[in-house]
Amino acid sequence: MAVSSSSPSWRLLAGLAAAVVAAHVLVLQVPGLRLGAGVDRDTSQAVAFVTRRVEADPAPAVSPPPQPARPPRFRLPKPKTVQKLEVKPAMAGIIAEPDAIYSVAPLPASPENGSATSVSGTDTVAEAAPVPSPPETAPAPVPAAATAGVAPDGPKATPVGAVALPPSVLLRYKMVGTSKGLDYQANAELGWNNAGDHYDAYMKVGALFLGSRSMTSAGQITSAGLAPMRFADKFKSEQAAHFETEKGKITFSANTPDAPWIEGAQDRVSVFLQLGGVLAARATDFPPGSEITLYTVGPRAVDNWTFTVEAAEQLDVLGSAMPAIRVTRKPRSEYDQKVEIWYAPSLGYLPVRNRITQQNGDFIDQQLSSLTRP
Repeated sequence: MAVSSSSPSWRLLAGLAAAVVAAHVLVLQVPGLRLGAGVDRDTSQAVAFVTRRVEADPAPAVSPPPQPARPPRFRLPKPKTVQKLEVKPAMAGIIAEPDAIYSVAPLPASPENGSATSVSGTDTVAEAAPVPSPPETAPAPVPAAATAGVAPDGPKATPVGAVALPPSVLLRYKMVGTSKGLDYQANAELGWNNAGDHYDAYMKVGALFLGSRSMTSAGQITSAGLAPMRFADKFKSEQAAHFETEKGKITFSANTPDAPWIEGAQDRVSVFLQLGGVLAARATDFPPGSEITLYTVGPRAVDNWTFTVEAAEQLDVLGSAMPAIRVTRKPRSEYDQKVEIWYAPSLGYLPVRNRITQQNGDFIDQQLSSLTRP
């Protein structure tokens, strides 16, 4: 049988078959080699992830830290009765009563101080043994005018005319006295600054254990002498009086009623210098027995101070004997004070001594110990 020339050769068919077999063998022998779109069944399985919720252990309950034990409260034992300090004779002159400090200047009986020796709001450092006090008596009735801070008999002032005031000076005094049966000692000063047309002055006294009390005055110097504008009294706290001349009145920081102002009005510091200036300029016009009245302002009220001129006396002043003119303000009521001031003509009528005596016999006596001029 004859073979057509157009038919494929058997050798070609055999080669193709061999190639197909070889390809299959190669695919089956190479691991991991996959051809085509098929996926091996073993690898088509998805890996399953098993999850588990882990619950945290509950936090243990935290109890507050133990509070430290409160220490037992310490109680002071009740104080035993303290024996009072007995003022022996050796201590007399060291411990003074506050009354002594408060009596550095005349304190007439008035609504502002009750009796002449009464003191309010004072503290003592040492507690003295009780001292017998004089029998209490009912205070005399106060006139209605005095309750308004005005002199009960109305404002009065002696016309003084010319006044000769001393130059600036500092006066120091040694002060002795008795108060409620106790003797005491203290130091005092009177400072005076004459600036020609104006002035300022102060009076200060201090005692051991009791502190000090001071009074100040400031104002103008006129042809009629001193014209205060402000007066202050300080003992622990300060009280002041203001001279409102343009309004014709005097006002007080203590909230007491106003008082009328008149020409020649003084205060409790300026009165000492004004009185000496009057005597220095017109000594012949005021012989022994004559009177000089000065309208005098305190920290709460106003009063008329009338001084009687006495005869000259010989005093021992700074180690020398010299004449001094004494002026006296006599008590006008049961609780008023007696005031004595000695002026030395040879020292420009400066006050070289002053003495204040209470109705119960208590007194203070200041005598000049030094004089300093600027």
